[in-house]
Amino acid sequence: MTKKQCAIAILAAGKGTRLKLPVPKALAPILGETLLDFVLKPLSLLDKCNFKTGLVLGHKKAEIKEYVGSKYSDKKIIFTTQDEQNGTGHALQCFINDFPQSLEMDYILVTCADTPLLTKEVFETLFSKIDESDALVLSFIAKNPKGYGRIKKFDKGLTIIEEKDCEGQQRDIKEVNSGVYLFKTEYLKKHLKNLDNQNAAGEFYLTDLFKENEKVEAITYKDESIFLGVNDASQLEEARKILQKRKVLELQNKGVFFEAPDTVYIDDTVHIGSGSVIGPNVKIQGRVDIKENVEIEMGAILKDVEIATGTSIKAYSYLEDAKVGGNASIGPFARLRPGADLHAKTKVGNFVEVKKSVLKEGSKVSHLSYVGDAEIGKDANIGCGFITCNYDGINKHKTIIGDNCFIGSDCQMIAPIELGDNCFVAAGSTITKNMKEGDFAIARSKQVTKEDKAKQFLKKK
Repeated sequence: MTKKQCAIAILAAGKGTRLKLPVPKALAPILGETLLDFVLKPLSLLDKCNFKTGLVLGHKKAEIKEYVGSKYSDKKIIFTTQDEQNGTGHALQCFINDFPQSLEMDYILVTCADTPLLTKEVFETLFSKIDESDALVLSFIAKNPKGYGRIKKFDKGLTIIEEKDCEGQQRDIKEVNSGVYLFKTEYLKKHLKNLDNQNAAGEFYLTDLFKENEKVEAITYKDESIFLGVNDASQLEEARKILQKRKVLELQNKGVFFEAPDTVYIDDTVHIGSGSVIGPNVKIQGRVDIKENVEIEMGAILKDVEIATGTSIKAYSYLEDAKVGGNASIGPFARLRPGADLHAKTKVGNFVEVKKSVLKEGSKVSHLSYVGDAEIGKDANIGCGFITCNYDGINKHKTIIGDNCFIGSDCQMIAPIELGDNCFVAAGSTITKNMKEGDFAIARSKQVTKEDKAKQFLKKK
């Protein structure tokens, strides 16, 4: 059976003035994505029809086009424009004028770019009911209906009365309009051109397409939270909390254990494998891929990282744009900066910083060290207080240390420098010359001991 055709019009022309953000409202950030991403995601999962998605743009339309074009280039999303904000009815007219092929489709779905909590299941419910009607609206029972259009039902059909146009007892109606509609295209062809702006706002309302004695219905939900529209910072935060709970639940259902789930911050872009344990107050942001059986202890922050199976990220470590191999140990209080690439079974201990460096399998940098612009071979042991002196004031230079090297505590490598395999550097050395495989180096001043002279230097109480 041939699938029906449906055009999706996402209304994204609003300024979002109350959000006070430097980006258009549709691109307001939330859990590593934008409001628009959370609207597009459930729509992309629908399979009831063949869908063609379009955005109705206005304020800062170039920014939205650039974002969507770069992220959804394979989706072939259509852009239409509503230059003047003359209401939702006018927005749909603009959509159809710029995308006339929509009138050849069976249905047109209208939704907003600022309702990030709607799910695939909600939209599927609309499509399951449309054969029985010419137009459907999603409605909900509001504790406080102020600001919403009221749904007034009749034996056949319904009307939607906008807040500004409500009179008397109409304001007490609790069932309200969500702003999500599904129309049979033939019904739109018949009625959309007849919309007028004879109302308190002077706008063309889609809600006027819902009339008494027409085959129009409301699908009513008791849970109003999923219809939250984001208009200010507090609503953005409210939406984030709900989406965060959904993300945590999604991961829990995949076998991830959270010691204190209400305290974590995890972007929607994060993947975590089963058997992993996430401690309290952990923050995981950006494009993160954590494999199975990884432990992330309290207070760790991870941004754009890859963590392989069996690794432990200990408390209060900070990892950014880094890779960590399997069965490694990081921290506590370690910092992996961009370009850090730690292979399997490596160890980076407390107060160690690694930047743009490779540590090959089995190597250890256990305490109080800085490794920058370096390549450290397999099974090397780097002592406490180690520093790669990679910057000469103008340029960065590389340090290369071979396999199975032992570097004593409090050593400095003056880059550029290269040590071969199996080298030994004595504690307290500053190395300025390359070392061949198997070399031993000691570079420190000779100790001079003056017998019985300490009393000259010790302060008396």
